[in-house]
Amino acid sequence: MAAKTIADLDIQGRRVFIRVNFDVPLTPAGGVSDATRIRESLPTIQHAIERGGRVVLAAHLGRPKGKPNPAFSLMPVAACLVELLDRDVVLADEPVGDGAKKVVADLRDGSVAMLENLRFASGEEANDETFARALASCTDVYINDAFAAAHLAHASIAGMTRFVSAKGMGLRMAREVKLLSQLTGEVERPFVVVLGGSNLSDKMGLLDSLLDRVDAILFGGPLAHAFLTAQGGSLGTSRVESEKLAWVRAFLAKAKDADVEVLLPRDLMVASDPHAPEGQVVPAMKVPDDLAALDIGPETAQQFSESLAHARTVFWDGPMGMFDSAPFSAGTIAVAKAVAAVKFGLTVVGGPDAAAALGRAGVSDRITHISTGGCATLEFIEGRKLPGLAALES
Repeated sequence: MAAKTIADLDIQGRRVFIRVNFDVPLTPAGGVSDATRIRESLPTIQHAIERGGRVVLAAHLGRPKGKPNPAFSLMPVAACLVELLDRDVVLADEPVGDGAKKVVADLRDGSVAMLENLRFASGEEANDETFARALASCTDVYINDAFAAAHLAHASIAGMTRFVSAKGMGLRMAREVKLLSQLTGEVERPFVVVLGGSNLSDKMGLLDSLLDRVDAILFGGPLAHAFLTAQGGSLGTSRVESEKLAWVRAFLAKAKDADVEVLLPRDLMVASDPHAPEGQVVPAMKVPDDLAALDIGPETAQQFSESLAHARTVFWDGPMGMFDSAPFSAGTIAVAKAVAAVKFGLTVVGGPDAAAALGRAGVSDRITHISTGGCATLEFIEGRKLPGLAALES
């Protein structure tokens, strides 16, 4: 059974529990430094308000390890939401308990409350049934708008839905599922995937799943270092997941058998460390022993751009290097512009660095979809069943 959305459900006068992704960065002074994730759920929250729902927002913030911790309170988030919604938001002093029940009981049609950090209770991450039932007891309608947490089998994501009859996706989550689903079915070819960043371990399953679906895979950043090393390259002091070299060699062999083109950097921008004022370009297979690769070089950027110019479907996740350092951001910016230049196809971008690069290049509005799902996005495209989605379909 396909999951419903909030637009399909009757919420007038009902308690609408909305699981949101408000795990936002805070300033040293305790304010919200980037409200992007809060803004993403505003359409769902406003929809519930306008239709007379009694809105109960629930989220986690950081890793308080199952105990109340003022440093991880959602108070700054509630204050930010008051400004964005231009209405009162009552913050409960606990995620469940008498205080939370009182706050929810006092709600009126169109009013908004927020539970305190769900991870202040150990039952959240443990998917404890008692905790899940306590959350569900304050709920008539369950809505999940936190796609970024949909891969977690936590109480507020998967456990409590068993005890709520009316449930569905929020507007942001529904859009994520709709756009990402297009990448998992028949797509216009060529289908080109660009992967950067680090932690090959997190992308091995995705890579294996792509071999019968894509035409080319372009690698940059530390992810590419293992592939270059596996082919005999010398990467100096660059980060390399050496324990994955056997897997890389096997993958390259499978990619060749599947007729999938694998493009690796031809040149790299290197320096002694990410704080260096500038770098130097060297051949990708010959990084000096005392230097590290921190970005793809200009020849590689051109090669990647030419490959993307022929694409009709693109998925890009992860930067090409140390994007946060100006001398080593050119490769990621070049890829951002190349992906945005794909005019007659589907372009999906994931990961905060890639999204930031699009913004810095001024081309965010030329991308079909910018996903903020993180690991959930990668697992969805890989074909895994996300607990948060499965819970809405049962």
